[in-house]
Amino acid sequence: MASQVAASRPPGLADVAARAGVSHQTVSRVINAHPSVAPLTRERVQQAIAELGYRPNRAARALVTGSSHTIGLVTVKINQYGPAQTMLGLENAARAAGYSLSVSILDDATAGAMREAVDTFVAQRVDGIVALSTYDDAAEALAALDPVVPLVAVQVGGAEDRPAVGVDQETGARLATRHLLGLGHRTVHHVAGPADSQEARGRIEGWRSELLAAGAPVPEDMLRGDWTPSSGYLAGKVLAARIRGGEDVTAVFTANDQMALGLLAALHEGGLRVPEDVSVVGFDDLPEAAYFTPPLTTVRQDFAELGRRGVQLVLARMKGEDLHPEPVPPALLVRSSTGPSPARA
Repeated sequence: MASQVAASRPPGLADVAARAGVSHQTVSRVINAHPSVAPLTRERVQQAIAELGYRPNRAARALVTGSSHTIGLVTVKINQYGPAQTMLGLENAARAAGYSLSVSILDDATAGAMREAVDTFVAQRVDGIVALSTYDDAAEALAALDPVVPLVAVQVGGAEDRPAVGVDQETGARLATRHLLGLGHRTVHHVAGPADSQEARGRIEGWRSELLAAGAPVPEDMLRGDWTPSSGYLAGKVLAARIRGGEDVTAVFTANDQMALGLLAALHEGGLRVPEDVSVVGFDDLPEAAYFTPPLTTVRQDFAELGRRGVQLVLARMKGEDLHPEPVPPALLVRSSTGPSPARA
């Protein structure tokens, strides 16, 4: 009976030590990334761990080391592409650094909900907390928190009091606007995101700043959407009607690719060709963007790099280091949805 129990139980520290031919203290040092282990010995222990399928007991490690090797992530509206990809980037970066990611997804970013999520993470003995703070309510809630573990913000679009990292939204919008002006368009119209989105406001600021810097007129009738294709479709219907009414609309920068998708559909229904009649630029670089009709010119956000810098920031704060990462630079990807202004083609 004893042998059956032994055969069925999960492998432990002693089993790894026996397989690798080292002491259990050496195995513990390897698991906790202690620097005093020779490379060949470390490799032998890691091979034994892989062969046996050993999984360290994180709760026991936390009691011994004072660290759970877990980072808490609190976020809202994870159904949107940007926050979802940011979460994946953070999870991959945390795993690469030897940490697991514990996620709390809130329905609303109220101060109470945010505080409860942070308090729960603290009770779970996480080593640090990352908050996705793209909306005003989340930013305001975070500003009121002062947990006992490091708390950093990721993917913010504006000023932030606490340590933070994000993609340079203004530069991305300027790249999109500059590209369209460079094709000879007199001005660029904008379909913005929600008014309470810090990212949307950053993209508005970049669009407006680039137009002013180029001496181009800034359209006063800016349209707004809610990031969804349906809101982009409604904006496209409005723009198509303006064009039919004689308004000079030849270039549109939409604040994300999903709204650009709806916009393209509305322009097509309105008998307008892209890019022959109207050029369109999006933002995000959805995996599907290259397969839109036509393939969409867009601004790419590097969510993997954003996750790496977010984890780097929270790890630095856990060590007491005063790290201030640079914003992640965006990149313009030119495809077939943009072309010369019809007046200059």
